[in-house]
Amino acid sequence: MTEKSDYDALDRWIDAHFDEQVRFLQSLVRVPSDTPPGNNAPHAEHTAKALEEFGWPVEKHPVPAVTVAAAGLESITNLVVRRRFTDTGPVIGLNAHGDVVPPGDGWHYPPYGGAIHDGKLYGRASAVSKSDFATYCYALRAIEASGLKVRGCVELYFTYDEEFGGELGPGWLLDQHIVHPDLLIAAGFSYQVITAHNGCLQLEVTVTGKMAHAAIPDSGRDALQASVKLLTALYALNDGYRQIRSGVAGITHPYLNVGQISGGTNTNVVPGKVVLRLDRRMIPEEDPQQVEAELRSLITRTVAGVDDIAVDVRRLLLVNPLRPLPGNKALVDTLSRHASAILDAAVTDSGTPLYADARLFGEAGIPAVLYGAGPRTLLESNAKRADEHVELSDLKAATRVVARTLLDLLDT
Repeated sequence: MTEKSDYDALDRWIDAHFDEQVRFLQSLVRVPSDTPPGNNAPHAEHTAKALEEFGWPVEKHPVPAVTVAAAGLESITNLVVRRRFTDTGPVIGLNAHGDVVPPGDGWHYPPYGGAIHDGKLYGRASAVSKSDFATYCYALRAIEASGLKVRGCVELYFTYDEEFGGELGPGWLLDQHIVHPDLLIAAGFSYQVITAHNGCLQLEVTVTGKMAHAAIPDSGRDALQASVKLLTALYALNDGYRQIRSGVAGITHPYLNVGQISGGTNTNVVPGKVVLRLDRRMIPEEDPQQVEAELRSLITRTVAGVDDIAVDVRRLLLVNPLRPLPGNKALVDTLSRHASAILDAAVTDSGTPLYADARLFGEAGIPAVLYGAGPRTLLESNAKRADEHVELSDLKAATRVVARTLLDLLDT
């Protein structure tokens, strides 16, 4: 039975080593890992070296170059660290991703500087999710340094394909039977313990007509006019989605976004081709295959009514929702209890409209939740925007929560 003094011992170790933890996070932020282009092996090498300095053997699992290239990326090396305490007991996996979206414009602090100002550490992925490389490492180090009697194994999975869907990150480790924990905590981004998230379908729709001189438009077939008809149908469909409500707290309704449109050649030419890219978010209650079939059917029916116009639909991405599994209760209850105590706020389980790697573990039958360093809401961290940052107080608090949670789950 874990005593209060055991939690206090973990807290004291984390406090004493917090400056070191911050420097560790700064070093991770300072090595770019923009995806695209997705040349992530250098960051993995940097991280592996830092982990080896903790005295941990690090498994490096490079994804074959041909597989990486087929996904539109340049290099991926996923890292695994296994810290076994006894031959029996639970295996608890901790997963965070090191690939990041490019920084973009508008920064007041260098996106790869790791600058600290007013108690905040700034930089791309300082919040999502290099912060949880630090959270998980120092929570595990606190367990090891405490000398407390625990059983089982803690495994760290630092992966590099979240921005492109995760299939070559956690998905590849699972498919290759390199990892299969009993329970999984994945990188978080707010105070909440996330047990469910939306799915995502992305499609590229190519509408093809026939170019013609604008002076004789009847000699062509206007792909843009057909696309306008299609857009009207898609937006009408999206309006109807608002009537569908999810039963998961934190998730509202399905929605559809047309995020990119390109086409035409000049102002005096009837456009012969238009390409639309759309994003359809799916609530946990929806069937992704059914959603895709219905959307494809609508697109085909709408354009079929326009003479001499062809349409092609190509899937870019299909990410299944994360649904809570029955075995996640120990994770949810323990994380919520410690987070509520340490953050002095009511921390409960919730869903999120985002999608993450965690669903890959759920699909493999592994109970998974998202929890790590973050503010009360994702927006507060500027995650994936200019001036992304993590509050150092939140980083320390999350490390304490995860360390205490590991102690409870590994308690003899």
